[in-house]
Amino acid sequence: MTNKKELNRFRAVGERIKELRTQAGYTSYETFALDHNLGRKSYWEWEKGSNYKFETIIRIVDIHNITLEDFFKGLK
Repeated sequence: MTNKKELNRFRAVGERIKELRTQAGYTSYETFALDHNLGRKSYWEWEKGSNYKFETIIRIVDIHNITLEDFFKGLK
């Protein structure tokens, strides 16, 4: 079972994913997902802080051409 601390971490990662999308100039998560061959519903869930596989994070990092270190910078 996921505790409150874990849920907050998942949400923080979701916010980071959303932040990267908006920095890339996308106002719509749907457009971003379609442009990068990602499932719209799955991508929406990632931004909301759903429990994701590490593979998901790797895909996001690769799409934005950043390092894992940059992705996790500032997240606690």
